[in-house]
Order: sequence, then C-alpha cells, then structure tokens
Amino acid sequence: MEDFPYPLPMLLDGATGTALEAAGMPADIYRPGGSGAEQWILQHPDALRSLQNAYIDAGSQAVLAPTFGANASLLAAYGLEGRVAELNAELVHLTQSVAKPRGVLVGGSVCPSGLFVPPYGEADFDDIYDLYRQQIRALDKAGVDFIAIESQTSLADMRAAVLAARTTDLPVFVTIAVDESGHTVTGSSLLPVVITLQAMGVDAIGLNCLLDPMLPLIEEVRLHTAVPIIAKPDVRSSDETLLTPESFAQKMRLLMQAGARIVGGHDDSTPEHIAALKEVVQEFGEPEIPEEPDCYAATIETEAFFLGDDIAFSEPLACTSHLADDLIDLEDDRCNTALVEVESLDDALLLAENSGMTRLPIAVHCDSAPVLDAALRYFQGRLIVDSECQIEDEVLEPLAAKYGAILY
Repeated sequence: MEDFPYPLPMLLDGATGTALEAAGMPADIYRPGGSGAEQWILQHPDALRSLQNAYIDAGSQAVLAPTFGANASLLAAYGLEGRVAELNAELVHLTQSVAKPRGVLVGGSVCPSGLFVPPYGEADFDDIYDLYRQQIRALDKAGVDFIAIESQTSLADMRAAVLAARTTDLPVFVTIAVDESGHTVTGSSLLPVVITLQAMGVDAIGLNCLLDPMLPLIEEVRLHTAVPIIAKPDVRSSDETLLTPESFAQKMRLLMQAGARIVGGHDDSTPEHIAALKEVVQEFGEPEIPEEPDCYAATIETEAFFLGDDIAFSEPLACTSHLADDLIDLEDDRCNTALVEVESLDDALLLAENSGMTRLPIAVHCDSAPVLDAALRYFQGRLIVDSECQIEDEVLEPLAAKYGAILY
C-alpha cells in the first residue's frame, strides 16, 4: 500500500454523537428550533475534549472533528447556514487542541447532503457539489489531515463529495451506510462504490453502519480493492443487543481477517470498545492487496459490470424519451456494451436519469469536450468512453481520468 499516506493498520475513534448525548447533550437538539450539535459542542468544549482524550488514551491514532452535519443545508435548520466556514474552523481547532499535542491525526467529517438527484429526487448534482465544496474548503483551510466522507447513502453524494475533496490535496476516506440487506437507500452496495470511487482516486473506502452485513460485503470486494478497506460499525448486533468491548473486538477481528485495515467504532461505541479493538489491531500488519486487483469494470448505482478483453459496442442509441426502453430492450449477440450518443447537456442529463435501466455496461460517444464532461459528471457510476470521439487525446484522456472513466 505504497501510496497510502499513513501507517496501516490505522485505528480511528468511536462514536461522538451518542457519547456526547450520554455526557449531557440534549437528544432533541437536532429538532427545528434547537441549537444544533455544533453550537452545543462549542458551548460545552470540555465534553468533547474529555471524550477525544479518552479515545486517544484508548489507542486512537486519528480522531474526527465533530463537523459531520456542518454543511449549509443542515445548518439552515438552526439558522446557521451563513456560518459554515466559522463553525467548521472552530470545531476543527477544538479537536486539534486535543489531538495535535499528542501526535494524533485529525479528520474532517462530512455527512450525506440529504438531497437526491433524479430518479430518487429533484436535486441538482451541481448544487450538491457546491454544498460539499463549501464545507470541504473550510475543513482544508482549518488544517485537517484528511477528509472523511461518512455514512453515505447515494452514489451521487459520494461522487459530488469526492470531486469536491479532490480540489484539495487531502487524503479522502469514504464510508457507506447499508441496511441489513447490504444496500443503501438508493440500492447501491459496497462493490459498485469501490469500483467507481477508487477509479476517481479516493484513498480508502469502506463501511460505517450495521455490523452484521459488513463481513460478507468486505469479503466480496477484497479482490477488487486497490485501496485500504475501512470498517467502522455500530456496536449492536442484529437483535439490537449492545456488544461488550470484548464481543465487539472479536467481531472486528473477523473483519480485519477479511481485509479491513482502517477500523474504529460508530454509534454507541465507547473508549472501552476502542481499547479492546486496539488489542486486535496489534495482531495485524499491512493489508495484502492483490497484485492485479480486478477493477476493470463499469458501474451504475446498483451494479458492477466486469469487462472482458473485448468490448463490443452496440449500434449507437440516441438520447430520447425512449432511452430507458432502448436500454432494457437491447439484446444483440454481437454486442456486450450499450453505446449511447450524447450530443448536448440535455442528453447528458437524460442518460444520467435513465442509466439504472441498463442490463449492460454503458459507453458514451461524444464529440464535444464540454458535453462529455457533463455526461461524465452527472452519470452516477463509471462509464466507458469511446476513444473514437472527435476530441483531442490531450483533452480526452485527463477528462476520463478525472471521473474514473474507462477509455476504450
């Protein structure tokens, strides 16, 4: 794992929100009319200092600043949308005052936007990107060591946040939250996320969610992963039983045996859970990454399509109101990839909205660099780009690389 900037394995911290509630933060603080957790923490800094010192005493090598919900959309519920830069800076500096004297890394935590692009909602992808860009710019300026894009539930959010984070030089960690079936609310699972985001250049990918679905998901992606795998689960079993630190550590050993190397706790985890996990972490060394991870795949939100040596395009499909039906109906023994002609911004948006209907990996042909940029930006997955596009190689190649697309 030569390109990863920190030693592995890496032990993160545990829960912040549930721990602060146990320390006196009102549970109704998130309701309309409340002050929000960010203001409460800044008004009660000793509660956070005590918690983070306890995690560091337990062995955490990195702690997350409590900036999880400090974006303009969520802060608007408390009338604080104009204080994004200020609140993020103050929360980071509070955490740095604890962590830096002790040689511990500080991550900037970023949560889901709560907005959904079509077909799951009406939000505009660029608005989601701007939301993330504003907060991540503030975190970068405040001096965090890495960006932690956490508990994500849609590929659009993840891609928007990663694109925003990639405007900095900071390492980027991404975790998704799945239900007991192993899927997010938009139907994604870890495999298409891994294929898509590591092609976009993220530094680590994994899960922070329910514990029980984690093991099979990590086992599924191990041979396809070229970056460290994160596991930061809740400390409750499927029957809602709160795990003891010892039971939690035993389950985490299984996740590390499956390949996880960046580990910590999520909801209800305590410094005692992290201390028990530290003993497990000491049993492991660097992850074993396949010499040639099987990453040659296109994706959509819900599926990864692994590609062979020979990609055979279909006859070009036009971006019309019938595109969804055309993608569903495409059956041709002579092709294994749907080729879609994208000629305008409207075409790019139409492709993005209908991509979930495909039964095949999707390739695009486009002869305009700005239009291709839009197609790659708004498509929630990993596209194949037809190398016969009438766009100069010195433009086409970096454009495909920016979005993690496959140039064929």
